[in-house]
Amino acid sequence: MTLSHHLLLLGVLSLWHCSADSADPLGVFCNKDAKIGSQKQSAYIDGLSVQLALKASTNGFVAISYGSGQDFVHGLAQCRGDVSKEGCSTCIQDAAKQIRTRCPNEADSRIWFEYCFLRYSDKDFIGKVDTGFGILYRNGDNVTTETERFNEELGKLMEKIRSQAVEPQNAGLGKGQTKLSPFVTLYALVQCTRDLSPLSCAQCLSIAVGNFPNFCDNRKGCRVLYSSCYTRYELYPFFFPLGSAQRFSNTQMMMVYP
Repeated sequence: MTLSHHLLLLGVLSLWHCSADSADPLGVFCNKDAKIGSQKQSAYIDGLSVQLALKASTNGFVAISYGSGQDFVHGLAQCRGDVSKEGCSTCIQDAAKQIRTRCPNEADSRIWFEYCFLRYSDKDFIGKVDTGFGILYRNGDNVTTETERFNEELGKLMEKIRSQAVEPQNAGLGKGQTKLSPFVTLYALVQCTRDLSPLSCAQCLSIAVGNFPNFCDNRKGCRVLYSSCYTRYELYPFFFPLGSAQRFSNTQMMMVYP
């Protein structure tokens, strides 16, 4: 099911700048229908958060379960595949702290940052595609010339990097760029959480990219963040190594609920 079935416009962020040292998340989901059931479960979530931060900081990814009985909790943390180990560690540790502050009473919580993603739940989600909640950012400016060619080149680039992402050696990551003119380059990146099979990764990315025509038609930049995958394109370099200073201005934000 695509984002078009679940769209709720919450606000517009204009002249919003994202920098490497930003402590603000791109989005947070606290499931109000999944309350923490006991003090023991709350303690397990605290312990899980510590383990996620510790292990993901070392390996860039971890998916683990923690606890016992009815209080069992499951967690996942992952950094963007092009980010340095230091950048990953900083992001994951911040995510682990903020998610407990922002979702203190929920047993199903998720937080997205520029460089990482972290979630936990009382339900076992590991290995399953989850596109039930998503966040969409789109550039407020349109491509005004040669839109047909722009969309054609975007489609080709997305197809190429999606193929990269499902290859086991790439750990769910695909990225690339293509010249639109001597002075304009299109950059794109996709990533699946590393618990997904190649088939599930392809499914998630197909759903995410499928939203571009609906909500980012002819936009100069767009990104879709799901719990299982991430897609983004821009007309400036945003993944590492960067060719110039990172920026993401004149941006509109939408949050999507089931």
